[in-house]
Amino acid sequence: MQFRRGQKIEVFKKSEDDAWEPYMDEFVGGHGIITDPDTAINDPDALIEVSLEDKGTHRLPQDCLRIIEPH
Repeated sequence: MQFRRGQKIEVFKKSEDDAWEPYMDEFVGGHGIITDPDTAINDPDALIEVSLEDKGTHRLPQDCLRIIEPH
């Protein structure tokens, strides 16, 4: 799945990626917008910058994200 800037996403599960930190558990179920999908890298393992509602901006692994509204 390729993420694009401006897409609405949900953090629908904990990531299996090593980059997942325990504090990120509180993000599960949260919604936000892709702010930097790292399309220049186009690496499915790259972290994606997401602005989460009421949680700020974070870089998250892709396996915990799903698109909730196509852009």
